[in-house]
Amino acid sequence: MTTKVYTKDEIVEKAKEIAHMIANTEEVEFFKKAEEQINDNQFVREKIASLKTLQKQAVNFQHLGKERALKTMETKIENIEKEIDELPVVQQFKQSQVDVNDLLQLVSNAIANTVTNEVIASTGGDLLKGETGSKVRNSVPGSCS
Repeated sequence: MTTKVYTKDEIVEKAKEIAHMIANTEEVEFFKKAEEQINDNQFVREKIASLKTLQKQAVNFQHLGKERALKTMETKIENIEKEIDELPVVQQFKQSQVDVNDLLQLVSNAIANTVTNEVIASTGGDLLKGETGSKVRNSVPGSCS
């Protein structure tokens, strides 16, 4: 039984198919809706605009060596960040980011684990030990290759 050998182009094409599938999951749809809700929220837009202004002022104060003014700006920045983070729409958005990242990590791990297991199995290795066939053969006392 011969195993088909794939080209990089074929693998990249399959990866694009998987990416398309991921882009059309419930997790990604929820992410897009959550992002849209944030962008449509006037309160959030105003807070983000204030935050950007304060951050610019903080950079200027830091550049000018005005430590006390910088500390005041940093406190104001932290307060606005906390205010934004406490909003349900922002919490939903952040959770949707986590969910999409978890899905991507799941796919990445599935690929890595499957490749490892296929290499071990195809070389007659030991899946339980995670050793390829050549390592198994070379670790047996008295065996010669």
